[in-house]
Amino acid sequence: MALREKAWDLEAYLALEEASQEKHELVQGRLWAMAGAGREHNRLLTRIFLRLAPAALKAGCEAYVADMRLKVGEDVFYPDLMVVCEPSSDPRYEERPCLVVEILSEGTEAMDRGRKLRRYLSLPSLKAYLLLDSRERRGEGYFREGEVWVYREWSVVDLACPPVRLSLDEVYEGVL
Repeated sequence: MALREKAWDLEAYLALEEASQEKHELVQGRLWAMAGAGREHNRLLTRIFLRLAPAALKAGCEAYVADMRLKVGEDVFYPDLMVVCEPSSDPRYEERPCLVVEILSEGTEAMDRGRKLRRYLSLPSLKAYLLLDSRERRGEGYFREGEVWVYREWSVVDLACPPVRLSLDEVYEGVL
């Protein structure tokens, strides 16, 4: 849900976020309130984090869940999960993830498949953008192959960054 019609710049947005108890994303100069996540969303996120975090640490990277901002040009998002191997010089956000994961829900799917998809795939550092559905057992992804992005559904995927194999059986175990 878009809030306040005035255009926000990065510094004003970051000052608001530091003082606010609510989270907002900054999209095309407008604030978007973040909705709370449901049980299945959180369970999926926990399971995928538990698989990715050890591999990220072993590779010298960091896995962030939900509360770390990602700056993409003038937009700022809170991905559900991202892996970063090249930290930003500004501790308030990251800019160079190698992996972004979003958990789809009825309220977030349009943004996750729309503007976020376009913005995330513009990042030179990104190797994969994974989508997991909180309503049905389904894994999708956009994978960088050379200079092009390839979309595919997956039940098992071998990620380049962090180097790890994920399976839907593990990620959805006990969830759906």
